[in-house]
Amino acid sequence: MLLIPAIDIKGGKCVRLRQGRMDDVTVFDDDPVAVAKRWVDEGATRLHVVDLDGAVSGQPVNSRIISAITAAVGEVDVQVGGGIRDEESIEAYLDAGVRYVILGTQAVNMPHFVRDACTEYPGHIIVGLDARDGKVAIDGWSKLSQHSVLDMAQHFQRDGVEAIIYTDIGRDGMMGGANVEGVVELARVVTVPVIASGGVTSLSDVEALCAVADEGIAGAIVGRALYEGTLDLATALRRVTELRA
Repeated sequence: MLLIPAIDIKGGKCVRLRQGRMDDVTVFDDDPVAVAKRWVDEGATRLHVVDLDGAVSGQPVNSRIISAITAAVGEVDVQVGGGIRDEESIEAYLDAGVRYVILGTQAVNMPHFVRDACTEYPGHIIVGLDARDGKVAIDGWSKLSQHSVLDMAQHFQRDGVEAIIYTDIGRDGMMGGANVEGVVELARVVTVPVIASGGVTSLSDVEALCAVADEGIAGAIVGRALYEGTLDLATALRRVTELRA
């Protein structure tokens, strides 16, 4: 199971939000590229990068920094989300060395866009489903749609997505523990890999997700816990290796 450090970029800096609220921001580092190198040095084999400004504006804003990250980390896979709402943005990121492009708001608002993207860029498209009370949130989590997370996941699986990222908004950035039950519920209704996001706080959360990895949970995105030091990445990676041996 992958442990994927999150690098959220706002105003050119590495930040974390609480429950996706743009007015509840903690700046952890002025240099997202240096942060990316740090996580790779500690053993990360994939990075999760989000252009928060792009998620709000509806178009990439921090693409220059993201390109610098992909150049700096070499062969390490980078998955990017935030404001990717047309094929030009997808192509630009893939050309810049991004391995996976994450579609969120556009996937919900225009489902055919996902199908077209999967056809044009097979193996590179991930859908992010950000959930609150079983419904999908959009527009940088500022709006709640009427779409069921489980129904949308099955729809996007049929479209050919490479994976689905499930984020429990209520737990994201709150250091309250992962929603293991929610991610397992989603993983059981699809066959594509599911990546958990939101609330991973300690080694016990990592162990809990490892225990259900065979349900189809391919990895977990970890953010604030790494920056605040409640979870050490190198230690967590070693523990995952032990548990999955």
